[in-house]
Amino acid sequence: MLVRRRKSRIYYLRQFFDYPIQLSVDTLRKLGPRRTVRIGVSYLRSTFFPPKQVVNLEQFFIKRFGRELYRTFFQSYTEKVWGTPCCEISAEWGEQRIKGLSITKTILHFLKTASGRKAKADVWQKGTETSLIEQFLYPKYGPGQMWEMVAQKIRAKGGLIHCGIDFRGLRVEGNRMVAVTGVDGEGALREFVGDYFFSTMPVKELVRSMEGDAKVPDSVREISDGLIYRDFITVGLLVKRLKVGVDGHVDDNWIYIQEPDVQAGRLQIFNNWSPHMVADPRNVWLGVEYFCNECDNLWNKPDAEMKKLAAEEMHSIGIIDQEDVLDATVVRMPKTYPAYFGTYSRFPELRRYLDGFENLFLVGRNGMHKYNNQDHSMLTAMVAVDLIAAGSVDKRAIWEVNTEMEYHEAKA
Repeated sequence: MLVRRRKSRIYYLRQFFDYPIQLSVDTLRKLGPRRTVRIGVSYLRSTFFPPKQVVNLEQFFIKRFGRELYRTFFQSYTEKVWGTPCCEISAEWGEQRIKGLSITKTILHFLKTASGRKAKADVWQKGTETSLIEQFLYPKYGPGQMWEMVAQKIRAKGGLIHCGIDFRGLRVEGNRMVAVTGVDGEGALREFVGDYFFSTMPVKELVRSMEGDAKVPDSVREISDGLIYRDFITVGLLVKRLKVGVDGHVDDNWIYIQEPDVQAGRLQIFNNWSPHMVADPRNVWLGVEYFCNECDNLWNKPDAEMKKLAAEEMHSIGIIDQEDVLDATVVRMPKTYPAYFGTYSRFPELRRYLDGFENLFLVGRNGMHKYNNQDHSMLTAMVAVDLIAAGSVDKRAIWEVNTEMEYHEAKA
């Protein structure tokens, strides 16, 4: 595990802005005096005259940052992610992902950093807001390496991991799960009987798969069928150099693309996650990220068109020269983001029903329809195992993960 420095920035007006926004001379200069004054006045107005109620995400952002800062740095990117206006998204998304981050905390964090107060990451970062974390642990060859190691240890201890099984259904008896069924690569029907079941599949698919004597209430099926997901495409571009940064390189992990004239929403620079993931360090390995739905035109574009689109868009906003692209690949990931709209407002009813199966434990982002990070998702599984070891069927501790202000990655 490598200790990596975390850095994210916003790309807006063809310039880089620190993320979270720092009220530095550089930021104010880039914004210009007129926009800066509007942001300040808007923030003061939201502080002294906050929205009377905070129901949707737009109201959440305005109350926390002011209308002008919301329009400048939050609205475009957020609506790219979800494909729907912020006023139609539950404020719970903001509470989940931004928690206690505010202008005041950003200023205090900036002053603490500027004062030279440094300490080990595992000490200083405790209690730090998620968006302000400055260091993290990362596997040398990416997250997949960690799970390869886990698989090796499971097999070494006699455990079995079955891959390539086309999941077909869950067999239920009373308030217990009994077995999972699926079809293997040779077309044979397989059944796996178990004492405990962990589900990381999308909740919608879990409910649809339940069979046996599980008479799923119509209201539960209605909620499940109404859950919405946002899908995701990464176009990997291997380029000779960037047109931004120092000598064609930047030290960001993520760059949030706030420019409204392109469809791309975010960039990853894989070199900065781990230098071992790029064969030739002189090149830059970019991940150009697009948010979409499985049924839309973007998702269904051929790979060649997606590669071309990503290269053209990065060229148009001044990140790369299109001629410097050496190679490209496309990865599609369905149901990446569980959405906080659709029938989500009724999710507690669905949760109560599924938690009623005493040996079924929902964990992970899609398993819980909860916008957790990877570290939070791992922690939900760890808490579930602790409950089993303690003989408890009370699932509340799993659902409480990532509801507090402290960030779990800081405890690593």
